[in-house]
Amino acid sequence: MDMSKVKVAINGYGTIGKRVADAVALQDDMEIIGISKTRPNFEAKTAAMKGYNIYAPADKIDSFKNDGYTIAGSIEDMVKAADIVVDCTPGKIGVSNKALYEKEGVKAIWQGGESKDIAPISFNSEANYADAIGADYVRVVSCNTTGLCRVIYPLDQKYGVEKVRVTIVRRGGDPGDIKSGPIDALVLDPIKLPSHHGPDVKTIMPHINITSAAIKAPTSFMHLHVLNIQLKTECSAEDVKNLFASRPRIRMIADGISATAQIIEFGRDLGRPRNDMWENCVFRDSVSVDDGELYFFQAIHQESDVIPENVDAIRAMMSLEKDNLKSIEKTNKSMGIGFKC
Repeated sequence: MDMSKVKVAINGYGTIGKRVADAVALQDDMEIIGISKTRPNFEAKTAAMKGYNIYAPADKIDSFKNDGYTIAGSIEDMVKAADIVVDCTPGKIGVSNKALYEKEGVKAIWQGGESKDIAPISFNSEANYADAIGADYVRVVSCNTTGLCRVIYPLDQKYGVEKVRVTIVRRGGDPGDIKSGPIDALVLDPIKLPSHHGPDVKTIMPHINITSAAIKAPTSFMHLHVLNIQLKTECSAEDVKNLFASRPRIRMIADGISATAQIIEFGRDLGRPRNDMWENCVFRDSVSVDDGELYFFQAIHQESDVIPENVDAIRAMMSLEKDNLKSIEKTNKSMGIGFKC
């Protein structure tokens, strides 16, 4: 173990946790000291094959050992050994772990499935990185909120945002999820406006006037956002395209791609691990300005777009880098996000 690197524990090794672990492992200023699993399944097997130290609840250690696993200790042991914990347990479960982190005096990051009240700071790498420098507790906002912040923030900085209206067509479940999701329905999620996404954007940019609605659809690939934004300063569609193309985590999608399934196939062709698309995928030809209002479509890969934000949050909280653009550049380079074609 390199004593000069920040020691990171991943509590929960599912859809997000396994991706955060792999991203942290690529960084030269932090290292994974362990991951936690509550039962011996294929994800635990994968973690073992990758050489990650596996920790388990104290009352489950014997079941892991009986299944042939080498267990490094309990989850409490893992937390004690860490400088910072990234809590990737299922939504609404992470709050129950807060007392443990407080007891051990360990910094912690939660995901967007938890209430905004779990931490004093909701985080986005571009919009409010400075707020997280040296912080003890941070919540990295959800995949959809992350995607919204990435486009709203630069627009607000460049032109000023008067109002945002967004309709989100949400995936019903992740590709590996066999427990949830509509099979043959479009479900209002929720039936009353707004959805949680607009208010969540305001936890990062309180001044933004945003209204959001969401529909859950029978697909597992990505979310799709339909955005209508009133800007304070006039601009052209080409101006917006150029602005988005300049941002570090926005990818302009063209070349005949008009569907989320094609974006995932594009990710496969790029050789992305798990065909992850960490960037916002803005459909270039959809960007238009009509009667002073901006319209565009973007696709958000729900399994992966928050992963680089988690890495940046670690770097901010541990005061490894105080310049957000330098952290973003470092994270992007290590993960291969900067490659555009």
